[in-house]
Amino acid sequence: MKTCLVVDDSRVIRKVSRRILEDLGFEVAEAADGVEAMAWCSAVTPDLILLDWEMPAMDGLTFLRRLRAEPRGDQPKVVFCTAVNEIGRIREALDAGADEYIMKPFDGSIVAGKLDYLGLVA
Repeated sequence: MKTCLVVDDSRVIRKVSRRILEDLGFEVAEAADGVEAMAWCSAVTPDLILLDWEMPAMDGLTFLRRLRAEPRGDQPKVVFCTAVNEIGRIREALDAGADEYIMKPFDGSIVAGKLDYLGLVA
């Protein structure tokens, strides 16, 4: 079973994301910010990280840059899932190592389409 770490400071978004990802066959873990996510990733390398941008303690972009610098940090597919929608910021995320970008609000078909594109769902 593929694993996904959902990183978002909103409990509601984590819950919605979990339901969508479990329906797609993922085992799901959650983190409320980049600090929790780094701790989780140092122990386990997930197949996928669904990542919010704006969070307390450590934002998504900082987390992504630190993750990509770690051993095995290039392995997880990282999909930003955020309300940040300026083209320059999207380019910044992709340049930092994000594999894809989803705008909030989202639904299951949007997530499934992005993950299919990344080769993570059949």
